[in-house]
Amino acid sequence: MTICPGAVVLVHLCQPTEKLWGILERLDGIGVELRALSIATFDDWTYQAASGEPPAIGLSAVFVPMARVERIFLDEQVGAVESYSERFERRVGVSVQSFLG
Repeated sequence: MTICPGAVVLVHLCQPTEKLWGILERLDGIGVELRALSIATFDDWTYQAASGEPPAIGLSAVFVPMARVERIFLDEQVGAVESYSERFERRVGVSVQSFLG
């Protein structure tokens, strides 16, 4: 399966170590562009979205040079472990794509 623009992805970065979750905008030999947030803030963002509070956390436009990219994964269910997108939809009641417009 090919990872294409519009896909929901997890990006593991090095130097410094960081994990991002978001919507892929572009992937090429130069780097990765995505609308993303840190995995560390995902639960806070989800609870904020579910509560209907004014946004304090959100996805940002990010460019990461390919030298920092360690791995890119599609955000998909693995066995009984739900994806981040599924977790968001279960908590908020709408898909990530619908929520983000």
